[in-house]
Amino acid sequence: MNDAPDTTSGNINTPASEQQLRDAMVEQLIELGAARSSRVVAAFRSVPRHLATPEVEMARTYEAEFAAVTKTDPTGVNISSVSAPRIQAMQIEQADIQPGMSVLEIGSGGVNAAYLAEMVGERGRVVTLDIDHDVTRRAEDFLKTTGYNRNVTVITADGEHGAASHAPYDRIVVTVQAADIPPAWVHQLKEGGRLVVPLRMRGMTRTVAFVRDKERLVSNGFELCGFVPMQGVGENRVRLLPLHDVEGEEVALRLDEHPEPDAEAMRAALGMPRVEVWSGVTVAGDESTEHLDLWLTTALDNLPLMAAKIGARQRGVVASASPIGVPTLVDDDSFAYRTARPTDDTDRYELGAIGHGPQASKVADRLVEEIQVWHSDRRTQRAHIEVHPAGTPDDRLPAGRLIDRPHTRVTITWP
Repeated sequence: MNDAPDTTSGNINTPASEQQLRDAMVEQLIELGAARSSRVVAAFRSVPRHLATPEVEMARTYEAEFAAVTKTDPTGVNISSVSAPRIQAMQIEQADIQPGMSVLEIGSGGVNAAYLAEMVGERGRVVTLDIDHDVTRRAEDFLKTTGYNRNVTVITADGEHGAASHAPYDRIVVTVQAADIPPAWVHQLKEGGRLVVPLRMRGMTRTVAFVRDKERLVSNGFELCGFVPMQGVGENRVRLLPLHDVEGEEVALRLDEHPEPDAEAMRAALGMPRVEVWSGVTVAGDESTEHLDLWLTTALDNLPLMAAKIGARQRGVVASASPIGVPTLVDDDSFAYRTARPTDDTDRYELGAIGHGPQASKVADRLVEEIQVWHSDRRTQRAHIEVHPAGTPDDRLPAGRLIDRPHTRVTITWP
């Protein structure tokens, strides 16, 4: 299904250069492993995504990793965006959408709904929902301009409640970060249907493909991702604990229901000399640590993420800087964070920990110990995630890391 302007020739509707940009984007998505199936490839070749963000240079909108921010809150925090093509393709692949399906998208923007419409075809139906009138109005304009409004319904409402009037759904795709799974999402999903959601677990966000098995959700794969946080009734943002507040080199701990640390002790610890401990475990330069980090948060109790601006690394405040955050083990008046250093092999890096505070060596040793356990026992394994209703007795849950939220009990287990 595509009633968008013709993009395959140099007619009056669309110059050929637009199709060339889409084709180049698709080649990038294939190389990155984000677009794997022929139907996803075809969808991404078809949608003129640049029309959703006319304020952005057209070529930029077709860059695989470019996310266009469309709205910020009064403090400058991003609250709405058109996700990067790589992330969109990755989630759509996770959803395994077939022609004729009914799909609910929570978190609208227009572009992703158009891709979903391509996937379900003329016999399918897409409902896209967002709490923000500005966002849904923008989505409606894009879908009307491109012709996808024929089988896409746009709703302005709080995503916490889903869209019961169009349920049940074969698939639900959530494009905002969620800390919990509202009951409505489970109940509006068909038995055996898939929910793809960027789920935040102890500060770490993964877009997880869940399959509904009665009242529980069982993971069928997950990917590293980043999304703007959910708004409305289900809003549950991480809390920042500043450790270093010099402009341009800020450092903070991201707390996601972690034990409350002694703020003054943490700030004092950061000012103490660092202690380095190395693991002997190496990773390739292009190898993700997403599975290692999920193991660390499973094995260690008090592991928030340390976020730091690049200036903090440049000025030697910390050795690793990431806006997403790096796992940081906190113990009383000391902490240690995961880091890496080059090896003699130009494409491999050794993992280690840098500790600060009176117990720096002890805490860094403990973090490195779990890095070594991951390497020897878990490196080839993948975590299994389940979501059960709140109130489920402990003896009915898989053994592993338990995360309690208002609506659910989330478990992370390993084979």
